[in-house]
Amino acid sequence: MHQDSGSGDPGPEHLHRGLHSRHIQMIAIGGTIGVGLFLGSAEALHNAGPGLLLSYAVAGVAIFFVMRALGELLVYRPVSGSFATYAEEFIGHWAGFATGWSYWLM
Repeated sequence: MHQDSGSGDPGPEHLHRGLHSRHIQMIAIGGTIGVGLFLGSAEALHNAGPGLLLSYAVAGVAIFFVMRALGELLVYRPVSGSFATYAEEFIGHWAGFATGWSYWLM
């Protein structure tokens, strides 16, 4: 196959191997996580049926609205801390404590 040098596409002589060990490791970790998620969800779908997709959708919408609310809080009242600071300020000391420790544990 003849490659036109005026086409703007770099030829094989311009390509180089630039992946480092850390890049390969991240690709491998991402592939492993992706396969685990697909296999896990396939088994859950097999066991629970199509209602699981509805459950995933409802949970995704709920998480979307929670993240939007946290974004609004961040713009409205920026603080130097995590969202546990917001829980402590708007709900109480116990909520901030529980949120902070559960975030740290996860």
